[in-house]
Amino acid sequence: MLTHISQDNRPQMVDVSDKAVTKRDAVAAGTVWIGKAIMQELKSGDIQSKKGPVFTTAIIAATMAVKKAHELIPFCHPLILEKINVEIKPLDDERLGIHCQVTCTGKTGVEMEALTGVHVAALTIHDMCKAMSPEITVENIRLLKKTGGKKDYLKE
Repeated sequence: MLTHISQDNRPQMVDVSDKAVTKRDAVAAGTVWIGKAIMQELKSGDIQSKKGPVFTTAIIAATMAVKKAHELIPFCHPLILEKINVEIKPLDDERLGIHCQVTCTGKTGVEMEALTGVHVAALTIHDMCKAMSPEITVENIRLLKKTGGKKDYLKE
């Protein structure tokens, strides 16, 4: 059943007025393939590009995007967020891994916020490194975990 479609087949925001307030947590992840040449620019835990420190900028951009997910995705509820944690780490000599964890106490989950954070971090990395390679790819963005709602989810 699609929760964002009304009985008369119109788009709608989900009614959460009867839901219990619980602690909600979500973790999303994704991969950015940047290649060996860009990865060799990794120094002191970050890549220094002409536009500035890539990981630091991507983390700030992701944090800003998480807070604005309800402005980007039409039926997301505005939330008071309690935690946003974005991590970017090398996975191997060609790929970066991005994790975004979001937590709130409320009536609706934070999955879309976590996924938005990963997307925007990946796009920021792409933007900041594209002059070094046009072949950068964003891959496998997915929800890893959600807790606190009707049912929990854990990607194994």
